[in-house]
Amino acid sequence: MDKFAELKYMSGFGNEFSSEDPRCPGALPEGQNSPQICPYGLYAEQLSGSAFTCPRSTNRRSWLYRILPSVCHKPFQPVHQGYLTHSWDEAEPEPNQLRWKPFEIPKATQRKLDFVTGLHTVCGAGEPRSREGLAIHIFTCNNSMINRCFYNSDGDFLIVPQQGKLLITTEFGKLMVEPNEICVIQQGMRFSVEVFGETRGYILEIYGGHFELPDLGPIGANGLANPRDFLVPVAWYEDRQVAEGYTVVNKYQGKLFTAQQSSSPFNVVAWHGNYAPYKYQSQQFHGPQFCGFRPCGSFYFHCPDGKVNSSWSGGC
Repeated sequence: MDKFAELKYMSGFGNEFSSEDPRCPGALPEGQNSPQICPYGLYAEQLSGSAFTCPRSTNRRSWLYRILPSVCHKPFQPVHQGYLTHSWDEAEPEPNQLRWKPFEIPKATQRKLDFVTGLHTVCGAGEPRSREGLAIHIFTCNNSMINRCFYNSDGDFLIVPQQGKLLITTEFGKLMVEPNEICVIQQGMRFSVEVFGETRGYILEIYGGHFELPDLGPIGANGLANPRDFLVPVAWYEDRQVAEGYTVVNKYQGKLFTAQQSSSPFNVVAWHGNYAPYKYQSQQFHGPQFCGFRPCGSFYFHCPDGKVNSSWSGGC
């Protein structure tokens, strides 16, 4: 595990980042996004996280320079949903207070579960096709995703490991996410999860918009989640052919689909933009009581609104 401590990151929230794998210096084109011939013969692709005509302040996109185009795969085919759902009327209404015990993690000798096959939907609201709402999932896994990746066409995943570490390989680079850390994989980003034993955690999925830092209001200029504490991976790639086939799993309009391709999708040599996965260490959070903020008025006698302890807000 020591080698994972050497993973490098860039800091900032919503910044314009740029990164290239040191094995291919000069892979980022200079002065243009999509030259007729990219350095090293790479393919230029733009991944959009917003409408391209939206205001500059809310425009989210990144340019990726990869060995093979991401469309080099066979047609997608529907697969079994497992315990995922977006049909909230399947269960009878329950007005009583409920609490859940921790989901049991099966032993690997009994049943092998990776991040995708171990997803369980707990609750939600709205509908991914209308781009409004959210879902809450639990993941339990005891096996790494081997020659498999996943991407969500419905929205963003906020991943919170509760037990065990996650080594998440994305098209943008690698993230090591441990308990007390939070990771966001945004819509359309392919990723694969490696685990190191029995692992469990939570996922908040939002269908509309992306996570944003809330305004600070009377707290002032500093506090809560500081932008510089968010970490974004640096470029990393593998040029690997997979003779037995590489499986791409896509969640689209609440359903799962798979497609086969002959190589690893993590072949992005360089990238730049403001649309990327990121992680955050929850112990970096500074609530009002730690910000030199002295509650006054009703704050002194009553608990403040829960929003004063928000790390992010999300468009649902």
